[in-house]
Amino acid sequence: MKRIFDSIWNYIKKTDKWFWILTMSASIYGFLLIYSQQRSGGTNFLKTQIIAVGIGYIVAVFISCIDYRFYGKVWWIFAGVALSLTILVFFIGIQIAGTDDVGWIKIGSITFQPSELTKICFIITFAKHISVLVKYDKLRSFFGVMTLVFHAAIPILLIHMQGDDGTALVFGFMFLIMTFAAGVQLRYFISFLLVICVSAPLFYTKIMNDDQRNRLLVLFNLDDNSLTTYGWQQYQGKVSIASGGLFGEGYMNGPRVAKDIVPYQENDFIFTVAGEEFGFIGCTILLLILLFIVIKTMRDAHLADDTFGKMICYGFFSIIATQTVINIGMVLGIFPVVGITLPFFSSGGTSVMCLYFGVGLVQSVYMHRENSHSLSKLHRNQV
Repeated sequence: MKRIFDSIWNYIKKTDKWFWILTMSASIYGFLLIYSQQRSGGTNFLKTQIIAVGIGYIVAVFISCIDYRFYGKVWWIFAGVALSLTILVFFIGIQIAGTDDVGWIKIGSITFQPSELTKICFIITFAKHISVLVKYDKLRSFFGVMTLVFHAAIPILLIHMQGDDGTALVFGFMFLIMTFAAGVQLRYFISFLLVICVSAPLFYTKIMNDDQRNRLLVLFNLDDNSLTTYGWQQYQGKVSIASGGLFGEGYMNGPRVAKDIVPYQENDFIFTVAGEEFGFIGCTILLLILLFIVIKTMRDAHLADDTFGKMICYGFFSIIATQTVINIGMVLGIFPVVGITLPFFSSGGTSVMCLYFGVGLVQSVYMHRENSHSLSKLHRNQV
């Protein structure tokens, strides 16, 4: 028994305790919001969320105990798992209520969204890819950059073909942020921006479907019936946030939450529950928690020993930062609704569970950052 307690204590001493505190604080805040929202219906979203966080936390601890360099050595396993699950969706994938894409796999009574796990696998494989290019001084070559583009294009195109353009967009930003952090030259990003600008009309007319175009147009057209169709969710969401004022209606006292006025409020629009019941203060606290999480992730990236560790941290940073900005933008009517959850807060078992897998990776980078320093010091002493 003493050995068990000693092991637990040693783990606690090595781990990034503030990172655990911040991520768990986000989840607990999310539990409160989900519990308040679900009183309007019969679905027990909170139960699923608690189970998912519990599983994610346990797996995250296990992941963090293993040196992250091991994951780099077996990167091909993660690539194979991600690719297999993503392709499997095309054969047995299902669509669930409130979504526009066929992006879930059902196993018994459990539904699983492979694209969420693919994000974590992509962090590992892409970080490994970048570290190899850095090692052989190929990161700044045209060929090296094109291999990164091809790498990122695989999940982006496959998930786009499933109809989940919101998740595909997150992968696109993961690619941009990780390559920028790695040191890819600015000229490639400028060229990419020019290509986006030139191809935007073609993308709008040939690639986007009618629903996507209407969701975009409603951001600029507020004077007709669009508010009762494609703009309804965002309009009601903004009303809920505004109704909370500075301090909110009080926990479990939001009348609009109780009547379930905002569609699918427990998921993409969970921020509106915080706005109505906790007001501006509650929204600020929520955003500060997420801000501190991304700052802590960047700090751990700075402390990492090698490129692979740094890129793992920046990969996780890109998920949290991108999804937070897009989700809040959706809720406030700045961006169109694209089905992106608010990290750690939105109801979604697969999403929050896989986020904790990412937490485990960042913790592994933090906990094992001294290994290479110790080896280098030993080598110098031997010399």
